[in-house]
Amino acid sequence: MVGVHSGKFLAERVTANLRAAVSRLGVDHPVVNDRQFRIWRAYAVNAWPTLVLVDARGYIVGQHAGEITADGLAPAIMRVLEAARADGSLAPRAPRLVPEPAPTGPLAYPQKLALTADGARLAIADTGHDRILLGRLRRDGIDVEQIVGTGEPGLADGPVAAARFRAPLGVAFDAGGERLYIADTGNHAVRELDLVRAQVRTLAGTGEQARARRSPGAPARTHEPLNSPWDVLWHAGTLYVAMAGAHQLWRMDPASGQAAAWIGSGAEALHDGDPATAALAQPSGLAADGRRLFFADSESSAIRWASFDDGHTGTIVGTGLFDFGDRDGTGDTVRLQHPLGVAGHGAALLVADTYNDAIKRVHPDDRSARRVVGGASAGERAGEAAAEGAGSAPESAGRGLWEPGGLAAGGGRVLVADSNHHRVVELDPDSGAVAELPLRGI
Repeated sequence: MVGVHSGKFLAERVTANLRAAVSRLGVDHPVVNDRQFRIWRAYAVNAWPTLVLVDARGYIVGQHAGEITADGLAPAIMRVLEAARADGSLAPRAPRLVPEPAPTGPLAYPQKLALTADGARLAIADTGHDRILLGRLRRDGIDVEQIVGTGEPGLADGPVAAARFRAPLGVAFDAGGERLYIADTGNHAVRELDLVRAQVRTLAGTGEQARARRSPGAPARTHEPLNSPWDVLWHAGTLYVAMAGAHQLWRMDPASGQAAAWIGSGAEALHDGDPATAALAQPSGLAADGRRLFFADSESSAIRWASFDDGHTGTIVGTGLFDFGDRDGTGDTVRLQHPLGVAGHGAALLVADTYNDAIKRVHPDDRSARRVVGGASAGERAGEAAAEGAGSAPESAGRGLWEPGGLAAGGGRVLVADSNHHRVVELDPDSGAVAELPLRGI
């Protein structure tokens, strides 16, 4: 198996960013950076993903555009392998691969953060280590008090030390700070941590990915597959879920575990309107102001909102699936690049403009967006990578931010998950200064 990475976003074409993604996702097959779409054009590809089956002599014997399960692909592969063994064209040994090195510090690709209302307690989705860290936020760092999960990927409920997760992303406390809700993305599940009893249970999801599209309002059974829940938010007794794989927002009753698609037709697009006709594109980060739910609509590089009252959906900034960049301004002139996180901060929103290595301040009322910290021109970064041949880390690597995945605000403080630097930093939204918060007790 060879992965051909023909990146949609400019930041995805920088080899250092691709290398980090390969390590974060545990990819163990070779991946080529097809930044100029040469292989894409050579194989007449026109969709992500496309699979091309090539026999041992180098001839194309099959091609499929769109997602397909391993079970659906296996029979064709077996036929080609059997034919190659029969005619002697199959190499006896596969080449040995050297995997990307794993992070060695206390965090590995932390993606999302949550603070209690008073800003005292902190939850960190330690995504690369398949676990959740709970701690106390101090002025000079974070005192880790509890490690939730064994650190081995899996799906297991029970005491915190025995629980298992798989690439958890979103985390959210309830109003009293007694329960933590977790978007266990790799398991396609939503989990609940009872902080009083120190127990983990699965609210929804089976560990398998849902394939069928569900219409808004249609309830899901408790033991029914979900499709890539990316973030969670607790509001007024209801749990809201950014169901990225289904391009929808869902609502869930934490007590019963009953869930239903709330907003989004299931089509991947940017279209405003009522819950059934609105179209989303991989919603990945959630925040609220009491009246509206705000969400980072990542594939459309947009920040959008939905009314808690009637589910009507609108767009603050962002114009379409292929409209992205790094441009401050107002309204439709604004360009972001694959934002993943959003947090309320006064009358504004702070946005993790992930592929621009930046934090932006977005005002819902006047639709303005201004840089707080970080970021260089995505075009400049791609140009630098192309000039160097192999690509290079973004200019901010080691100093600023590198693909920040999430934010949390509370108690007068703002924290950022600086994902590819494997750290949590504190942000001063006024000056733009960032300072790493060391983890103690781990």
